[in-house]
Amino acid sequence: MKRIVIFASGSGTNAENLSHFFQQSDIAVITHILTNNKDAKVLERSERLGISSLVFGKSDFLDEEKILKFLKKEADYIILAGFLWRIPAHMVAAFPDRIINIHPALLPKYGGKGMYGMNVHQAVINNKEQETGITIHYVNENYDEGAIIFQAKTNVSPNDTAQDVAKNIHKLEYEYFPKVIESIIKLNG
Repeated sequence: MKRIVIFASGSGTNAENLSHFFQQSDIAVITHILTNNKDAKVLERSERLGISSLVFGKSDFLDEEKILKFLKKEADYIILAGFLWRIPAHMVAAFPDRIINIHPALLPKYGGKGMYGMNVHQAVINNKEQETGITIHYVNENYDEGAIIFQAKTNVSPNDTAQDVAKNIHKLEYEYFPKVIESIIKLNG
């Protein structure tokens, strides 16, 4: 059974969705949810779901021993589900092709530092895009530049608001993120 550690910074809706999905799995289990935000709603979800959680600061995250040492003992895969910090090179090197992120746009469009959540959806609306979607990708040392694993699209109508786009993106995230992670684990072990 492979062990998944989720990193999240916010509400944790994707973390909860992943938790429900992998509760039924015989190939992987979510062992921990880690966050860099002591006020993140994901901590409430983690407690309700019975998943161990850990809050950490920037210095522990960047330290080549502290969080990495924990991950080497506790994780086979690291899943970023709304985690807003760039992953340091030493962590990427320790988990090659085993750190996976979901981004709420069709990369390479609308990626990079500061492009998350409603910032992305508003940019899609401002640029009058006719479609947007999600990108599931491997993580490297740069924001949103790792190899793309999977993309799914949704149409954007001229009357859509950023909130409308967000709802459509969430539907895609909930449908595809767990299945893609499962398929990667089955493929790579």
